[in-house]
Amino acid sequence: MTLYIVAAVVIYRYTGADVASPALGSAGLLISRIAYGIALPTVVIAGVINGHVAAKSLYVRIFAGTDRMHERDWVAMGSWVGIAFGLWVIAWVIAEAIPGFNNLPSLIASLWFIFGFTGMFWLHMNKGLWFSSPQEIMLTLLNSLAICVGVILCVLGLYASGSAIHNSPSSTSFSCARTE
Repeated sequence: MTLYIVAAVVIYRYTGADVASPALGSAGLLISRIAYGIALPTVVIAGVINGHVAAKSLYVRIFAGTDRMHERDWVAMGSWVGIAFGLWVIAWVIAEAIPGFNNLPSLIASLWFIFGFTGMFWLHMNKGLWFSSPQEIMLTLLNSLAICVGVILCVLGLYASGSAIHNSPSSTSFSCARTE
């Protein structure tokens, strides 16, 4: 978290309030190209890992309890390719449908329900012990509050992101034209 704060402060200090999104767009042309060249492999690898995990989770859920997961026949391989291709098409449609890059991270962040997950995990791990002692009661209340805060942030974040996407004059959906 410290790295993000330091980066934000330095970028804001040298660029000012008119920082492009992503911030590398505010650098000069040569520096921007060099930085994107260095960052591109990391961005691609991070995206491929997330896509692979999503495809694997869906594949395992579909074929749970069968021997299909452990076979290398046309059905298994075709299912894997179809699931992966379908997920990448969905990701592409979402990325193209949202006008401008500024709104995409806020939409993703509002959908990610991380604040509520910790509370849910604790409540699940301690099922039956929630009211066994004063300390457990306090932890139960704290984790229930974390779930409530997570739900509120998710709903309000989705509303704010949706409003920002709807009101964005910067570009249109599925447009290749750079208008920013």
